[in-house]
Amino acid sequence: MMIEIATVLLPVLVCALIGACWAYTRTHYDAEFISRLVLNIGAPCLMLSVLSQVEIDARVFGQTAMACVLVTLLMVIPGILLPKALGDDVRTYLPSFLFPNVGNMGLPVCMLAFGEQGLALALAFFMMLSVAHFPVGILLAGGRQAGGLMGIARMPIMYAIAASVVLILTGWRLPVSVNNTVELIGGMTIPLMLITLGVSLYSLKVTGWSKALLYSLVRIFGGLCAGLLVVELLALDGIARGVVLIQSSMPVAVFNYLFAVRYKREPDAVAGLVVTSTFLSFGFLPILLMFLISG
Repeated sequence: MMIEIATVLLPVLVCALIGACWAYTRTHYDAEFISRLVLNIGAPCLMLSVLSQVEIDARVFGQTAMACVLVTLLMVIPGILLPKALGDDVRTYLPSFLFPNVGNMGLPVCMLAFGEQGLALALAFFMMLSVAHFPVGILLAGGRQAGGLMGIARMPIMYAIAASVVLILTGWRLPVSVNNTVELIGGMTIPLMLITLGVSLYSLKVTGWSKALLYSLVRIFGGLCAGLLVVELLALDGIARGVVLIQSSMPVAVFNYLFAVRYKREPDAVAGLVVTSTFLSFGFLPILLMFLISG
């Protein structure tokens, strides 16, 4: 069991460590550029590549996407109540509850734990959250600067989602030359995500450890509770259940910090949530994986 868990987590830790070592050498790393490259090119290609090759039940794929929506809606409750109870700004902290790190951490963990089927379903969760993250996250952080529907329409991942849905519903396969191209480009996505995560963790400055710890615990365990409720509601089992529980309990996404910096929404506080929740996840994930793999 421990060997199986190490097989899942070790590649994640090694890639993140590479990023941290890169940052330690003070060699320039343009994290914002890499993030845009991954989101706009790498992730759409990865999505098309995986979903054009793996046999996936369209109903389960849709249920996983719906699970993402329901978990996110449930996390609105602690995301509003906890900051209000502590006298904090809701718009600063709410995105950290709504948008966990289902990309940088969630995708590789699900892939390593459940293989191509797990990655395909994790992509369903990821794509639903990505559609909401940018307009909603920017609106919460910056007010009126999200770009509206036109901003969403300009996101390449939207077209990848549409194409992926067609592939799943029809069972079509991409031409070999096209598939080889998107597979090659998509292959950069997960390693770059993890390396960027390592760079960010090393570079972020953390203040207010006690408050960051409290918010992080609620983000991770509240997300897990929301995931447990949703998988029971949708009667998900097997790989789909495992993917939803992993994705629901991911730590705070780094993009929340980038938005906080850009729109001056207490970036140091958000940085504390990113770092603290991520390190908590490294301790919590082995326990969660132990139950999922043994079950």
